Amino acid sequence: MIHRIREELKDVLAFVGVTWCVFFLGLVAPFNLDSFGVTPRTLVGLVGIPAVPFLHANLAHLLGNTIPLIVLLLLLAGSRAKYWAIVVSIVLLGGVLLWCFGRQGTHVGASGLIYGLAGFLIISGFLEKRIVPLVIAVTVGFLYGGTLLWGIVPRLGSHVSWDGHFYGAIAGGITAYLLTKGSGKPRRTRQK
Repeated sequence: MIHRIREELKDVLAFVGVTWCVFFLGLVAPFNLDSFGVTPRTLVGLVGIPAVPFLHANLAHLLGNTIPLIVLLLLLAGSRAKYWAIVVSIVLLGGVLLWCFGRQGTHVGASGLIYGLAGFLIISGFLEKRIVPLVIAVTVGFLYGGTLLWGIVPRLGSHVSWDGHFYGAIAGGITAYLLTKGSGKPRRTRQK
């Protein structure tokens, strides 16, 4: 697993680097890039589905998402061969769910992906019943469990997209279930 993480480190850092570049581009752009976030049930909001992990409201928002994003992407890369397909699935499914069912407003930030990655790693770890994914699941639960639960609780007057967190986690769980179910060992049947 450590060797695999080393191999994928540059891709993970490049992904996070693009997020930082988009943020700095937004500081000098003649228009607000955050307007390209997910705005539920609007035509322009569809653009935000793939764009949302790269858009952040401010530097504190970006800083708050950077470390968990790196940690969870590295854990995913260390445990999965086609981890970018999982990332894309979580972003797209979480974005579609947010677009369909989210609160009105424009949602931005990588936290939906972060919650999706955590949900994926925890659920797949327990469904697979193999030691490495299970250790990763327990580690993610220990590191982010409280944050996961607190982050999906609706708070009145808050500008935090708890529903983006919630649908990201749901997308991660669905992706884990489908991947685990699809790649599971054939069931044994008894012959009569």
